[in-house]
Amino acid sequence: MINDYIFILKAVCHTLTQTSSHQVLICRNYKGDVDMSEIDHFFTLLMQQEEEGLLCPVMSHGNVHFLWIKHSNLYLVATTNKNSNASLVYSFLYKLVEVFTEYFKELEEESIQDNFVVVYELLDELMDFGFPQTTDSKILQEYITQQGNKLEVAKTKVPTTVTNAVSWRSEGIRYKKNEVFIDVIESINVLVNANGSVMSSDIVGSIKLKTMLSGMPELRLGLNDRMLFALTGRDKGKTVTMEDVKFHQCVRLSRFESDRTISFIPPDGESELMSYRINTHVKPLIWIESVIEKFSHSRVEIMVKAKGQFKKQSVANNVEIRVPVPSDADSPKFKTSTGHAKYVPEKNLVVWSIKSFPGGKELLMRAHFCLPSVENHETEGRPPITVKFEIPYFTVSGIQVRYMKIIEKSGYQALPWVRYITQSGGELQLLIQTRNSVKLACGPSDVCL
Repeated sequence: MINDYIFILKAVCHTLTQTSSHQVLICRNYKGDVDMSEIDHFFTLLMQQEEEGLLCPVMSHGNVHFLWIKHSNLYLVATTNKNSNASLVYSFLYKLVEVFTEYFKELEEESIQDNFVVVYELLDELMDFGFPQTTDSKILQEYITQQGNKLEVAKTKVPTTVTNAVSWRSEGIRYKKNEVFIDVIESINVLVNANGSVMSSDIVGSIKLKTMLSGMPELRLGLNDRMLFALTGRDKGKTVTMEDVKFHQCVRLSRFESDRTISFIPPDGESELMSYRINTHVKPLIWIESVIEKFSHSRVEIMVKAKGQFKKQSVANNVEIRVPVPSDADSPKFKTSTGHAKYVPEKNLVVWSIKSFPGGKELLMRAHFCLPSVENHETEGRPPITVKFEIPYFTVSGIQVRYMKIIEKSGYQALPWVRYITQSGGELQLLIQTRNSVKLACGPSDVCL
């Protein structure tokens, strides 16, 4: 990958005109093959595309290409006049955001202006002559700090990790007690239509480590990977097929490709070892049924029934069921079998919070609202119900850590600990359109709050 310039610019909103001012906050010239004034053409192209309503991540002016991302109120732009690998350029730009965020907590215009000396130091270390160099923030923090006096001392002594083959781990690490904590975290994304049919579902997983190991240990991780079992002729028991696998740089990819062994020297402390996706049919772990009962010119009642469709010995924690309501609803009243419900008028939602939801259990919530414009309210296009939750000690895919071997020349014994967590994918784990029934009056059999 070859970059000529890296620019960090103040974000330009879509209402800018050709005469509007723009500001380059900071830039770094790595090769000098592109004139700095070319950045003016980036804003012109950006405004043209905003007017057309179609933004392209790569824009060109003559033989100069602009590859850019937007973060907060900033644009990060890489320029090149070569046939560069675009995916690598974008990986580097997002890595810039990650490193700057870890240094400054929030990456925005003010943090760049207040820390421009550190930003230049980081840009010089992250890339050299257009090629990525040291991109691990933990290593960078060993010799680039936000204290000026430490910067002067660091210039006389560069950490060996910068020139090491193992650039992500320092030498001489010592712990009294050697341990490895492994978290297998899976997020479920499920889309369900109004008829109860699953329209799409997938599992996005990650394996995170917290290593507290002395020396330079080599770790070998074994999973119930279907391809591994097929290679060894032991295709027995439950196995999983992982797709879109992404590893930390510490993993020996050649070893994984040859015999599916995950072998690596781990970073010290917390890190994400790998991420993966499993494209499989998944039933909603928390099933939602909703009925809206409308009473003419007066009120609306919403009944929501939630059922845990997972093992009884498991428990979903911090469950939030978000039910959309009309924008003009008022005078809310609630009745729940478990947990508590509250009305969030600024988001037109009822949020039903359940601290602990055992598997196999069925819970009920009823909400009552006054609704002056009930007969004019459109039911079509109603926002979907969404569910958030977390289930510890459970994986829906069935992935398992079969073994963790820790090899270190001193021969010490280390303890591996494994934890499994399943959670909703963001806030849109389960989407169900409500079913509606309209009543003209409240009869004897109706349950009114």
